[in-house]
Amino acid sequence: MDMRVAAYAVVTDDDDRILLARWIDGRRVAWTMPGGGLEAGEDPEATVRRELREETGYSVKVGELLGIHSRVIPATQRVQKSDSPLHTLRIVYRASVTGGKLRFETEGSTDMAEWFPRDAVAGLQRVKLVDIALRMAGIL
Repeated sequence: MDMRVAAYAVVTDDDDRILLARWIDGRRVAWTMPGGGLEAGEDPEATVRRELREETGYSVKVGELLGIHSRVIPATQRVQKSDSPLHTLRIVYRASVTGGKLRFETEGSTDMAEWFPRDAVAGLQRVKLVDIALRMAGIL
């Protein structure tokens, strides 16, 4: 079984909008929480700061740990072809913007980031992690 540990952030602004990143993988496109995989030896909070900067252009202050979501994806359902299931551990924090300017990632797993009003999120093509993280944050 393969394993992937990743850290994500729920980021809101003064207008109660939610920051999302658009994940791309071939023809699959969906909105997701900003964040991503831990590098070897990297602290999860450092991962959130690095990934947010890469995907959105923002510097963030990492706040409370909202929760950890664990999921095993059968080999037949993996996005990347594999003979092994994938165990994903997603560490979700609350974070707030401290600086930077919105910009899009280039040559990464996301191609843009955007602020969305809370009520607009339900109408988006999104990965399940969005709903999971927003529930953890008490937003859904």
